[in-house]
Amino acid sequence: MTLTDRLTGDLAPGRPGIGADAALDAFVEWAGERGFALYPAQEEAVLALAEGAHVVLATPTGSGKSLVAVAAHAQALATGRRSWYTAPIKALVSEKFFALVETFGAQQVGMLTGDAAVNPGAPIICATAEVLANHALRERDASDIGLVVMDEFHFYGEPDRGWAWQVPLLLLPETQMLLMSATLGDTTELERDLRRRTDRDVVAVTGVERPVPLEHEWVLTAVHETIELLLRDDRAPVYVVSFTQAGAVEQAQALASVDVVGAERKAALKEAVGGFRFGPGFGQTLRRLVLHGIGVHHAGMLPKYRRLVETLAQAGLLAVICGTDTLGVGINVPIRTVLLTSLIKYDGRRQRVLRAREFHQIAGRAGRAGFDTVGYVVVQAPEHVIENSKALARAGGDPKKERRIVRKKPPEGVLTYTEATYDKLVTAAPEPLRPKMRVTHAMVLNVLDQWEGQQEALHTLVLDNHEDEARREALLERAVQVLGSLVRAGVVEPDDGSSVEDWVPADAEPAPADAPATPAPPAPDAPEPAPEPAGPGNALGALGEALAAAGLTPTPPAQHPSEAAGTTGDVPAPGDGDAAAERTAAEPTPIERFVRRAGRRYDEGPFQVALDLHDGFALNQPLSAFALAALELLDRESPEYALDVVSVIEATLDDPRQILMAQQFEARGEAVAAMKADGLEYEERMEALDDVTWPRPLAELLELSLRTYRQRHPWVDPRDLSPKSVVREMFERALGFGEFVAHYKLARAEGIVLRYLTDAYRALRSTVPMSARTEELDDLVEWLGEVVRHTDSSLLDEWEALTHPSDEPGAVVRPPGENRKLSANPRALRVMVRQSMFRRVELLSLGRWQALAALDGGLTAEAWQDAAAEYLTEYDEVPTGPAARGPALFRVEDETDRWVVTQIIDDPEGDHDWRITAELDLGATDEAGEPALTVTGFAPTT
Repeated sequence: MTLTDRLTGDLAPGRPGIGADAALDAFVEWAGERGFALYPAQEEAVLALAEGAHVVLATPTGSGKSLVAVAAHAQALATGRRSWYTAPIKALVSEKFFALVETFGAQQVGMLTGDAAVNPGAPIICATAEVLANHALRERDASDIGLVVMDEFHFYGEPDRGWAWQVPLLLLPETQMLLMSATLGDTTELERDLRRRTDRDVVAVTGVERPVPLEHEWVLTAVHETIELLLRDDRAPVYVVSFTQAGAVEQAQALASVDVVGAERKAALKEAVGGFRFGPGFGQTLRRLVLHGIGVHHAGMLPKYRRLVETLAQAGLLAVICGTDTLGVGINVPIRTVLLTSLIKYDGRRQRVLRAREFHQIAGRAGRAGFDTVGYVVVQAPEHVIENSKALARAGGDPKKERRIVRKKPPEGVLTYTEATYDKLVTAAPEPLRPKMRVTHAMVLNVLDQWEGQQEALHTLVLDNHEDEARREALLERAVQVLGSLVRAGVVEPDDGSSVEDWVPADAEPAPADAPATPAPPAPDAPEPAPEPAGPGNALGALGEALAAAGLTPTPPAQHPSEAAGTTGDVPAPGDGDAAAERTAAEPTPIERFVRRAGRRYDEGPFQVALDLHDGFALNQPLSAFALAALELLDRESPEYALDVVSVIEATLDDPRQILMAQQFEARGEAVAAMKADGLEYEERMEALDDVTWPRPLAELLELSLRTYRQRHPWVDPRDLSPKSVVREMFERALGFGEFVAHYKLARAEGIVLRYLTDAYRALRSTVPMSARTEELDDLVEWLGEVVRHTDSSLLDEWEALTHPSDEPGAVVRPPGENRKLSANPRALRVMVRQSMFRRVELLSLGRWQALAALDGGLTAEAWQDAAAEYLTEYDEVPTGPAARGPALFRVEDETDRWVVTQIIDDPEGDHDWRITAELDLGATDEAGEPALTVTGFAPTT
């Protein structure tokens, strides 16, 4: 029986169940049956929730915060309210999703992560913090959210993501909040603000003793020795924390020669893994490790592999898990000992010592309530300290020998730490949380998506948030810039009778000092005739003409704040001196008056998102508005139009550094070989290599266009533009996910590749308006979506397994394999087959007969060579340009269990007589997860 069965028979959100008091009794009874006796802190929190208060739950890891969250969801369900659980990373969201499914039943729990949507209409939703924040921006008071559980709430202070934890607190005043973290620090101001906004009591539950105390230890043994000692002393499971993904994998592989588990556990692991499908490359490495009792866990892995490791760990089958500090983000990997191999991490900008909050988040995972009486936190000394300690030990206390020891020093230029650093972290309290609000195009667009309350919502976000006065003014400046750019771009239109010029007047000569102030936008009862709405095609204004007139050398705009000394970030820093005085004295613009609520108050409108933009349109990247504008520069009639659209979008996405470095490495290798063949000397080659980088399609056009764009939008950061070719290269070279990973040796970064492809897919779907779409582009996007879904559909697979559980009593719940059929999406499969056929055209053009024969069991290398020789008696080459890869030269005859496919060769004369023919076995395709093609011929038509 699930907890749901005890609460209500009517599960629709908004329909009353048994009530809060009865729900509390039902929850306590349910928990007791499972051996959970509530701690005093848990009781205090659960009772406060039942009384309708907000709760700030700042208790140590292992003190049962997750059980309080279950009680919150139960009370919401029993009182007819919809509840949300949020977490900072998708891995934690998926873990909690499955835990709540087990508690409440598969039909009552859904998940939204931005990448996956499972049962989205359920009364309990698990989501990333950004998904909830965007929902709050769009829906606001119209939201049907009755209760929110925000896990890992200390992310409120993260510079890049903290806004997502603040927005729901600002825009959902009717929603009950449960804010949870083991490392919150002082929350007095946060509690005061929450009371003021919601007129609801706030109960803080803090300062609780850990149910499982921790023992800290500084060790002077090498990592492998430390692990062997921990295993010998029965301190497993051990989580070995490295601060790089490569370091985690290398550490795991180094342990493969050690018997970390016995024969009986190995047999159990083999049974638990069962038929799980491991891919090539890293998948095979992981398979060997987990069958040996060793897990790996980091963000660069595919989600299905992380889920596998978590499942095996929760079953108590893994003795050692080597991972990164994802452990500190609440991943439920039950462990007894945390072993930190270092106290130094790279935070994306620099190497630094762990902060107190980070250390306690990681260390707090040690010790399992109900299983352990103590948790162990072990910190490795730096290697040079360990070597010096061993040297002193060999001296045996002899002062003369000790004086002769040449003590090792840390490597030059490498940040290090000492035992004093360790002692300070153990005793230090978490740093105070600081709010990190920001304003982006996507946020403003979400706010304007709803007609009611636009002005109030923007005012709250910008000027009634948790920031200090100086930051609010900086946010106001940014909001005015963003809204103005959206109006100019035609993404947002006035809908109250006013015109675009009323809100963003055309550039003019500076007005004299005695000129009247800029008037407020006109009221709806006295409108002037509004012009035709500006569409996305007007987004750059006269960009095309400006580029042409300037000969592709537009005038540089004013310096961006990020390029000036002393300022960083997407929000302009408040100035000082004359600049600040100038901003203060300047007459507020119409948009500034609107955001400040100075003058006219709007209960509704006055803006609407342009009607010709498709459902789901969004601007989620800093340069999304520029990308929308830049699309007008592309030649829609060009055979490469679809690929050029992809390049525009890719240029606005965050760089996947591992992928780009691999592409650069290959490009430089090819360049060196060519330069050697040309006879260049070593020094000349090395100098020339500085200019060789990863592929950057449309770089010149986009960079020059951005310079022109910034003449009207000087706040745009030019560093956000980064041309690259990942999706484009995969499509052009007909590479699937596995082939791309293998080609660039990215097996350890499969998760990063998948995440980038997912971001690109979402950006293509959400940013490109209907007016810029073509059938070829839609085919490419459909292909990309299928690549993403087929690479890892583990979350959907497991939810479906829970929805239709096994009839076998006591059946082992195994991590699922992929059962999604490619043939279920014929459009995407057609594109994949077309890509595979064109790959054969490319190899044919290069004369790679062995490679052609290796693709399938059809023609031999000799047959390919003989047919090509006959072709070349008629034509000089096998073209592979855009026209050759186009859909017009591809044919499919769809039969019941197979396709007959034809790739016509785009010969130089345009005769189109020669063609490659093949058969696609649909059953084998679904089994293999990729097109199962067999070439039947390469010949002219008869």
